[in-house]
Amino acid sequence: MPAFNITVNGKAHTVHADSDTPLLWVLRDELQLVGSKFGCGIGQCGACTVHVDGEATRSCLLTIGQAGERKITTIEGLSEDNSHPVQQAWKEIDVPQCGYCQAGQIMTASAFLHSNPNPTSEDIRGAMQGNICRCATYTRIEKAVSLAAEKMS
Repeated sequence: MPAFNITVNGKAHTVHADSDTPLLWVLRDELQLVGSKFGCGIGQCGACTVHVDGEATRSCLLTIGQAGERKITTIEGLSEDNSHPVQQAWKEIDVPQCGYCQAGQIMTASAFLHSNPNPTSEDIRGAMQGNICRCATYTRIEKAVSLAAEKMS
């Protein structure tokens, strides 16, 4: 199998995988970073969202061969001590029920707030609409993103 050099959470890794292996499986199976979840495998649910060069990206759709030299951040690398404002807001609002989608929700929200630090409720709904929550905690998610925006300003 070919070897790929990737940077994940600020650390260089060499992984061996077929070039068409989804990044999600490399993160979970090779690097043991299991915060990103498999939800649908077709980029529709958002459970596998990570940052690639700061942009929210569905890791089930990006192959290891496409990842190249880009910097990848998973939920484990968002902050070492859960002090990121989005993580803090998630706790304050008590967003999760089952928690399965939450890493993807948090990664989507943090990338969104980086590009739009003063969002309206409509902006938040638009940014988060691609992430599915089977427990339907959408109102709490919106409140947490809004609170995180306040914390970041």
